[in-house]
Order: sequence, then C-alpha cells, then structure tokens
Amino acid sequence: QVQLVESGGGLVQPGGSLRLSCAASGRIFSINYMSWYRQAPGKERELVASISRGGSTNYVDSVKGRFTISRDNTKNTVYLQMDSLKPEDTALYYCKANINFDDYWGQGTQVTVSS
Repeated sequence: QVQLVESGGGLVQPGGSLRLSCAASGRIFSINYMSWYRQAPGKERELVASISRGGSTNYVDSVKGRFTISRDNTKNTVYLQMDSLKPEDTALYYCKANINFDDYWGQGTQVTVSS
C-alpha cells in the first residue's frame, strides 16, 4: 500500500523556521505533483505550495518569499522550508501527492507559531 508520512511540525517563535518533510512509501511507480496544504481551526483548507515532478513551483501569496517547497525524487520526499514564520501560519499542515495516478494525503503535522 501507498502512504505519506509527515514530520517536522512543532512549536516555534515568530520569525523562526521549520522544515516539514513528507515521505511516500509503498509500491510506487510514479509520483506527479507533490504539494502542501494547511488548515487552521474554523478556516478552509488551503493550498500553500505545490511542485511538479520537474521542479516547477507555485505558492499562495501569503507565503511567497518565506516558504520554499522542494522535492527529492530519489527519496520520494517533498519538503517545505518555512522561514520568517508568523502566528498566522499556525495550522495543521498536510502533504498531498499524486501517486500512481491517484491522490494521497498525509495525516497532518501541527505547526504552531507563538511567543
């Protein structure tokens, strides 16, 4: 079976940094896009960043210049480097990937930005 396992969430002060990782495992023959979403309490889940197999990236305006999405295709892993974190970034972060032409979600990892 295919699964996505996320790691790297935690508590950080405003202005700090975190790096999230999401590794795909199982019987994998193809991974197309990989992406990160987040959802704060009472708010809709939003797409934060996405990256194609070839490395093309897109970001929601609120994180441009602060977050960087990347991937290592040899490890089937996507990363989200988050710098200059703000309290507004507090949310449950999910990775999503198109694997074997189906969409898969990670379980979510909590990011809390607070003094």
